[in-house]
Amino acid sequence: MSERMVFEYALLRVVPRVERGECFNAGVVVYCRARSFVGALTHLDLAKLRALDPAADTTGVRAALHAVEGVCRGGDAAGQASGDDPGRRFRWLVAPRSTVVQPGPVHTGLTADPQAELERLVQVLVR
Repeated sequence: MSERMVFEYALLRVVPRVERGECFNAGVVVYCRARSFVGALTHLDLAKLRALDPAADTTGVRAALHAVEGVCRGGDAAGQASGDDPGRRFRWLVAPRSTVVQPGPVHTGLTADPQAELERLVQVLVR
């Protein structure tokens, strides 16, 4: 069995109308310090979005979710965060904000494979 390491994760929530507080999960961000890994996977359920706000800016929400994935990938896709280490990018992504795409609380766990854990969490908590 592979060595298991501590990882942290936060759900990405879509809150189409912040004043109402209604939300649904649309992605996961995972950070594993031992592997210098930060990654995000997103899935936007348009039916849920339209149920909560028929006039929602689907293009904007999709762009915000893709931006999170870009920050995790690093390089040019990360914009100003491109020079930051994975831990700093994770902390920036999970900082509380009052926008349509919001991070949930940070949780921890153990994994031997952070990428596989990311994919598992998306299947269990988002799709």
